Amino acid sequence: MKPLMTLLKTDRAQVDALSIEQVVALCGTGKLTDNSDTCHDLRDYLQIAESGNLFKYLKVCLRAGFDKSGFILQDIVNEFGRRLDYTVTNGLYQGRTNAIGYDGLWVAPDGRVIVIEVKTTDAYRVNLDIIAGYREQLVKAGTIDQESSVLLVVGRQDTGDLEAQVRGSKHAWAFRIISAESLAKLVELKENTELASVSKIHDLLVPFEYTRLDKIIDIAFTVAENATTAAERADVEQISDLASAIIDGTTIEERRPYSPTPAEIVSRLREQIISALTPKYAPMIKKSRALYWTADKSVRAVITISKEYKSGDFWYGYHPDWDQFLKEGSTGLFVLGCVGRNEAFAIPFDWIHDRLDRLNITEREGGTSYHIQLFLGTTGKLVLRLKNGQNENINQFELTLSKMLI
Repeated sequence: MKPLMTLLKTDRAQVDALSIEQVVALCGTGKLTDNSDTCHDLRDYLQIAESGNLFKYLKVCLRAGFDKSGFILQDIVNEFGRRLDYTVTNGLYQGRTNAIGYDGLWVAPDGRVIVIEVKTTDAYRVNLDIIAGYREQLVKAGTIDQESSVLLVVGRQDTGDLEAQVRGSKHAWAFRIISAESLAKLVELKENTELASVSKIHDLLVPFEYTRLDKIIDIAFTVAENATTAAERADVEQISDLASAIIDGTTIEERRPYSPTPAEIVSRLREQIISALTPKYAPMIKKSRALYWTADKSVRAVITISKEYKSGDFWYGYHPDWDQFLKEGSTGLFVLGCVGRNEAFAIPFDWIHDRLDRLNITEREGGTSYHIQLFLGTTGKLVLRLKNGQNENINQFELTLSKMLI
């Protein structure tokens, strides 16, 4: 097995501590060139690297600079495209005869295509005609259509000279510009909101007329609204409305947690769950706050966390958008994490989906939320409560965590 992947399986924390130069040294022969084993190994790793590591590598490439740092920056930018739910084709590091010299092709779910050009700096004048020529060649080859656009990703925030150059050119309506660090911020934003924001983020990266500000306001409002929704859900970990929850003899006071759980505890518990799932399903990357999937998107997990309530129960919600997300993978897992316990429950999609009509629900303006309640059964094991006092044993889905989190 390849050295980097072997290390990932045996000691992921050690890989997380490596610099990007050390990561490259463990890929292939350590020499980064087009279509080399090093190139393939590095790109395979970046697809399963935690986003926090990608952000760290980006800063090194931009601020320190080293041999082949521009190549690595190009791969990191393309990986950001994948994290933003584009289908990405990596370009060449260096141009060659009879090859179109784009740095990446990003295809959005609605079919819109962006031609990516990565520049470490804008300290020198960019030949926009050459970059536009790449797009025109791709159109003639039938690879993309005329509705495609170009995104210039530059390694610095101050892009004033380049902006002026684009505005004054014949290509102004086909080009957009973004700094690599701002692109990273979009990835971070997307991973901490819900699915509805993604198309709005895509809208930001293609040219549009902005004399009228409605579209920009719509994008900003939607992203902010989804961020707020995520925060509200996290506050009670997907319990819709305690006042209208299941009437089972307990009081609202009993359903309140002992105390709010710090966000870092919730985050660490999710990380433990991912570590426990990886040996069986391959590494997963974060899609949004609670959603994870493998690099090929075939294995998907919704990981939701609950605190312990005064009645000794754990409460969750299950949402239609989560159900659809799991349905679209070949393997779907609805994972329940319990703060203070060293087990979680990785429930298969088919199992939970088949029982939706047996769950209590809350209808709100934002849609339906199904209630999930775990309580201690007579055997001392957690049991899933359904409607009308019926219970389901979920021991077969138990996932042992390496360390109990308190």
